[in-house]
Amino acid sequence: MKQDQVISDNSRRIARNTILLYFRMLVMLVVGLFTYRVILRSLGITDYGVYGVVSGVVTAFMLVMNTVTSAISRYITVGLGKGDHDHLKLVFGTSLVIMAGFCLLIVALTETAGLWYLNNKMVIPEGRLPAAHVVLQTSMLVLMVNLMSVPYTAVITAHEHMSAYAYISILEAVLKLAVAFAVWYTAGDKLVLYAWLLLVVALLVRGAFACYSMVHFKESRTGFRFNGPLVREMGAFAGWNFVGSGTYMLNTQGINQLMNHFFGVGMNAARGVADKVESVVRQFATNVALALNPQLQKSYAGGNKDYAFELVCKGSKYYFWILFVLSIPFITDSETILRLWVGEVPPEAALFTKLTLLSFLVDFTPNTLIVLQQAHGKVARFYLLSSAVAILAFPCTWIMYRCGLPAWTGYAAFMGFYVLKAAVMLAVTSRETGLPVGKYLRDALFPALFPSALVALAIWPLTRLVPVCWWRFLLVAAAGVVLLGIAVWNYGLTTGEKAFVKNKLRRK
Repeated sequence: MKQDQVISDNSRRIARNTILLYFRMLVMLVVGLFTYRVILRSLGITDYGVYGVVSGVVTAFMLVMNTVTSAISRYITVGLGKGDHDHLKLVFGTSLVIMAGFCLLIVALTETAGLWYLNNKMVIPEGRLPAAHVVLQTSMLVLMVNLMSVPYTAVITAHEHMSAYAYISILEAVLKLAVAFAVWYTAGDKLVLYAWLLLVVALLVRGAFACYSMVHFKESRTGFRFNGPLVREMGAFAGWNFVGSGTYMLNTQGINQLMNHFFGVGMNAARGVADKVESVVRQFATNVALALNPQLQKSYAGGNKDYAFELVCKGSKYYFWILFVLSIPFITDSETILRLWVGEVPPEAALFTKLTLLSFLVDFTPNTLIVLQQAHGKVARFYLLSSAVAILAFPCTWIMYRCGLPAWTGYAAFMGFYVLKAAVMLAVTSRETGLPVGKYLRDALFPALFPSALVALAIWPLTRLVPVCWWRFLLVAAAGVVLLGIAVWNYGLTTGEKAFVKNKLRRK
């Protein structure tokens, strides 16, 4: 009974945090969409394409941030699950040392390989190279600021203080809106001003995360600590995670560079519009992940594997439903939405938006398998085999572009190889952690795909019968939400999940 009460409390905490993070996301969505519209009109398609492709050189180093963030979050969350507070302090202090080392590495790479690539290989419009240099340097500084704040944000999310995370994130959205208006109303080189102001926002926001963490959590007040064995352990964990993150960045930012080489900055601008839409959808899915992942890792670390496996299955199907219902209006009416949202967009932006969302749906759905494997700790085989499959998307895309195939074929290669990657991830995770393959297929994959397939079949005739107009995407979105809700209730939720929903409704 006590164990059941703990699980019930954890479920309520996950639900509460998810709702709070959705409120955060709704505010950020409204502000972010308007901000993007202002920025695109202020900079223009050419300068926005320059910003996207140049900052992408440094963004490629974001895999370092993602890699080490996962490692630090894993060690802090597992430490909380085991109740080892002394070890938490050691992990935090060591993580600061590791982050400082990565910052030095990023400076070295940006000032050598990054500058060489910008000056010799990138296709930059005439007269915009000096501005591109500013974008490169400020993007490097933003990444360094973000890296040094990773331990503080990891502590906040591990302790599940999602209110602070939500409010500071909303502050970031408001500051970026202020940046957009500053760029709009200021004369001079708007691209350079935009790059510098984003650096100021990064300093303010990451400083807020650090201050909150130090005030509320003792381990955050720990200074730099160097522990050789722990550095090697975390380094090995992060190194294998680096393989997985590096593969993803190669297949996104790398293909973005291929597009620049074969098709020019206009195609980068189109991809930038699609990536912005994806980032909005990603935020919604990430909200569920932020609420669920700490519980998953703590449960596995505490020895409650059955509950951890339940969270793996629930998370995958929730991710799929959220991404699917958010993607429906963009996939059916992306041309209309982009025209209303941004105004003039590159011709390929609508098609890229559809393919980007489908690609993200394939990539993000099995994310809970990664979290479970990280909680297990032994990740070498997992990342080696899954990355060996996923990395094939980049050379396949290069070959297709060399053969004269259109730019959209890169997305097709991505989706194909990432479906295979998901299958490999499931097989390895099952072998390493004991997660039953049949359970995942029965409790995660089938409940995710079957209701969504029914909704897709029901909506498709609607898009054929109703002519393209400004309100059709609203109709399709509303129909998608209602139909998916009905299909999920009948075919996607377990008996326990239905009882949980009914109980919540009775209390309301």
